[in-house]
Amino acid sequence: MRLKAIIALFAFASTVAMAQKGVEDGSRFGHGQDSIDCLNNLSLYNEYLKTKNYADAYTYWKKVFTDAPVSQHGIYTNGVAILKSLIANSKDVAERKVYAEELMSIYDQQIQYLDKLNMLRKTPWTEYYVKGEKAHTYITYYPGMDNDKAYEMLTEAVELGKSKNQYYIISDFMKVSSAKFKKNEAHREQFIQDYLTASELIAQIAEVANNSTSSQKETLIKAVATTKENVDAYFINSGAADCDQLEAIYAPKIEENKENLDYLKKVVSVMGMLSCTESNAYYTASEYAHHIAPTAETAAGCAYRYFKRGDIAQSIQYFDQAIELDTTSLGKAEYCYKAAVILNSDKQLAKAKSYVAKAISLNGNKGAYYLLLANIYAAAPRWNDDPNLNSCKYFVVLDKLYQAKRVDESVAEEANKMIAAYSTHTPAIEELFFLGKKKGDQVHVGGIINETTTIR
Repeated sequence: MRLKAIIALFAFASTVAMAQKGVEDGSRFGHGQDSIDCLNNLSLYNEYLKTKNYADAYTYWKKVFTDAPVSQHGIYTNGVAILKSLIANSKDVAERKVYAEELMSIYDQQIQYLDKLNMLRKTPWTEYYVKGEKAHTYITYYPGMDNDKAYEMLTEAVELGKSKNQYYIISDFMKVSSAKFKKNEAHREQFIQDYLTASELIAQIAEVANNSTSSQKETLIKAVATTKENVDAYFINSGAADCDQLEAIYAPKIEENKENLDYLKKVVSVMGMLSCTESNAYYTASEYAHHIAPTAETAAGCAYRYFKRGDIAQSIQYFDQAIELDTTSLGKAEYCYKAAVILNSDKQLAKAKSYVAKAISLNGNKGAYYLLLANIYAAAPRWNDDPNLNSCKYFVVLDKLYQAKRVDESVAEEANKMIAAYSTHTPAIEELFFLGKKKGDQVHVGGIINETTTIR
């Protein structure tokens, strides 16, 4: 009897020893009875998920999440869906907060086991992605969320992922920074820096979107454009976007920081983005920074200063440097456009055309570029002795205005006004008839325009 008791005790001990949770031994499902329980719970919660029965799925999911944290990467994405549903369907604030805390713990555990989980995935998760999603979920689902905490979370995600972050993370970042500034005036200068950072990142994200070959390219481009509008709106509506206030902040510090490149670049970038390009602080910071380490932005700052002084040639030389130094096609296009505006104002129409044409070749989705080209063409000198043929240039002008509307809805109102004005200058069909031309015929307009258009 004693021997049988010892054998039974040994068998029981062996069974207990073999039963172990995944969280305890590092395995995916655990061992012994615990592995069986884990697989059963996985099966049960997934069955409930299929019918979107999140309340019943929760109990079995929670066991898997707690006992076997690396069993499947899906327990994290599914867990987020389950907890979001429970929060949305709960009417009790205290209960929602408990669920929200648990929701946050999903992201924390996801980061804790990131390396092991990525072994189960074709596309690995990154730390910045998980932290960004946690912050986005926090500001969306956490009852009475703490804005300062959200700001810290998003700042970390933005610093880690930079332009690899999802576009909506950049929007969230500006949203909470704006809220922080509204409560604390001392956050003004950091808020300006946050806007600078967000603008740079969203420009880089836009560059990637424009060069994408994805079937979702157009949708992505629109989403990124909307995000850019939101980022700008948060800043403009904050009241921090006043050029006089920026001048007051930066001007007294420039001289003492004239060899501090980081500080000078920040001044140039912020004031340039806000079109505070007639400020002495902007000019001075640009020249000091350009002397230390030339960049596209500092070159543009010098270009504005020389334009203000009336030295067009020197201004364009600096814009040429800006075009060469900028690393993005969108940035190069904008500097080409600005150079064209200056040249057009100085009646250097041929050179203005060459710059705006280059801008369009770099970024064909900016309506303002076509509006400028239309104005240049409208001002073009006579290319033919016959006044009616010469007036055919206005058909080309109209071509550019209609194109502006097609590529960029934001300029439609301005384009329509210009179309109404320039349509009155096209030659009468009966006058062209005597020249062997009729409606629908093509005509080549010479001179600086040098384009073919259709009579209508």
